[in-house]
Amino acid sequence: MPSSIRIIIGDQILDAELNDSSTAKAIAKSLPITFAGDYWGDEIYGTIPVSKTEENPVAVIEEPGTLGYWPIGKAFCIFWGPTPVSQRDEIRPASPVNVIGRVISGLDKLVETRPDLRKIFLEAK
Repeated sequence: MPSSIRIIIGDQILDAELNDSSTAKAIAKSLPITFAGDYWGDEIYGTIPVSKTEENPVAVIEEPGTLGYWPIGKAFCIFWGPTPVSQRDEIRPASPVNVIGRVISGLDKLVETRPDLRKIFLEAK
């Protein structure tokens, strides 16, 4: 069963859902998590204290608001648009990621304001 989480970035709050993958379950067990993030095109990513290998990795993200885990960088990722390696309007991570969930609400305001990413909080909802 998916688990509900809250992502807090500055004064922005995103409601999200983690799927049933083993990667998502490992992240849910590690909550709460605080990390520093960065932008990479229309992606936010940051290293978290969870170490998982590839699990049904995808090279192109199908939906804006997809949450991913990048095994190479042990990073939590929020995708919503093109990155520096995208072709045209596709959403392409630097290398394949494990899809771990999706943003339910709050993505539009996050994209519009692009808040400071010094502290990102992930917590169970």
